[in-house]
Amino acid sequence: MSTTTTQSTEKYVQSTALHRENTGERMIHQSLLVRRITVGLSLAVVGAIHILDLPGKFSETPYLAVAYIGIILVAAVLVERVLVVGSRIDFLAAATLSAAVIIGFIVNRTVGMPMATGDIGNWLEPLGLLSLAVEGFVIWQALVAVALHRSRR
Repeated sequence: MSTTTTQSTEKYVQSTALHRENTGERMIHQSLLVRRITVGLSLAVVGAIHILDLPGKFSETPYLAVAYIGIILVAAVLVERVLVVGSRIDFLAAATLSAAVIIGFIVNRTVGMPMATGDIGNWLEPLGLLSLAVEGFVIWQALVAVALHRSRR
């Protein structure tokens, strides 16, 4: 009888451990799905913000208009990648794009860009603030997703 009890206990312990493992993996998977959606949508907003600001850039500083078009295109590609594939590299690319845009914003507001010094000190422009908030959110969510990918291993 003790052998039967011991075997039953071992099966129960194994079953419980497997259930915990499956539950943990499922939670990570669900959390990654949420991150894929939030990063994808946020990147779409980054692209939309730059589309809204694009017309003025053509007349002011054409090279910044080209940079904006680059940001918009890269954001669009990354939306597709993050939502369809969602690999660590995709999330790192999303965080890198957002960090580069934030750095560009800071440079533009502190020392200015060549032939574009009119925005120096203009920290409170609404579209710029929205852009900073969304890009910061992308970085946060993308880095969480990278960490979740790492914990899956």
